[in-house]
Amino acid sequence: QVQLVESGGGLVQAGGSLRLSCLASGRTFTANTMGWFRQAPGQEREFVAGVTWTTIITYYADSVKGRFTISRDNAKNAVYLQMNNLKPEDTAVYYCAAADRVWQLRRQNDYDYWGQGTQVTVSS
Repeated sequence: QVQLVESGGGLVQAGGSLRLSCLASGRTFTANTMGWFRQAPGQEREFVAGVTWTTIITYYADSVKGRFTISRDNAKNAVYLQMNNLKPEDTAVYYCAAADRVWQLRRQNDYDYWGQGTQVTVSS
């Protein structure tokens, strides 16, 4: 089993930055994909960014491309989301997810493990 724990959310003004962290525990990943999703009130959960573990490919939703950067630290079993130039529409609960295969995965059903989420609120 895999446990994912997110941290780093909070309240920030528009134009500001936050860095989310996700630590994975339970077993060592040898080949997988990790991603970030978000869910705003009354909306469906949506893909934000993903990174493949072994081939180091990153990919993003169009809405965050150029503002958000996903990265990972294999030694720490961690993945990060650096969010710059935040906008009020980025306000959501952000979830870390992991999948037991390596591919550019963008759908919720592609992921096998989920964290509990961390709240990000961007004020205008």
